[in-house]
Parts: sequence; structure tokens; C-alpha cells
Amino acid sequence: MFTTIFWILAVWFIINLIWMWNKRDDKQLQKTLGWVNVVAVIAGFWTFYAATRVGNIETWFNVLNYVNIVIAATQLYLGYRNGDGHSVKHA
Repeated sequence: MFTTIFWILAVWFIINLIWMWNKRDDKQLQKTLGWVNVVAVIAGFWTFYAATRVGNIETWFNVLNYVNIVIAATQLYLGYRNGDGHSVKHA
């Protein structure tokens, strides 16, 4: 289970980065990717601490979990930020 979840999260991480980078201005997609990534982070940490560690990949698994936190925060920021990238003047 440990290595299987690691590889699922690793593949998701790569796909997620590609989508995030190519669709930076799509707020709805960024929100969706961000919340899916939150679920991936929860599943990653649960697996890291609950499953029996095998394959000597625990350092990379932990790094992947923490990098996914940064990516999720970035995606949620891009999805929920105000404006469309242009400065807005209020009266």
C-alpha cells in the first residue's frame, strides 16, 4: 500500500503541475485542482503515518507530501484571488 499510494501521488503530482501551469488563468480549474490536492495531501500523510513503510522511499514520500501542500496553497490562491490580474480602482 505504501509504494502504491506513493506512485499514485507522484503521477498525480506531475499531471497536476502540468495542468496548473498551462491553465493558470482558469480560476475554476485552479479551485478544483487545489481541493483535489488537499484530499491528496490528507491521503498522503495518512498513508505515510499509518501504513508500513517499505522500499526506502519514505524520505521522498514525505517530500512529496510537503511539496503538495505548497502546490495546493498556490492553486487555492490562484482560484480564489480577486480580480483578473489587472489592478482595480475603487471609488
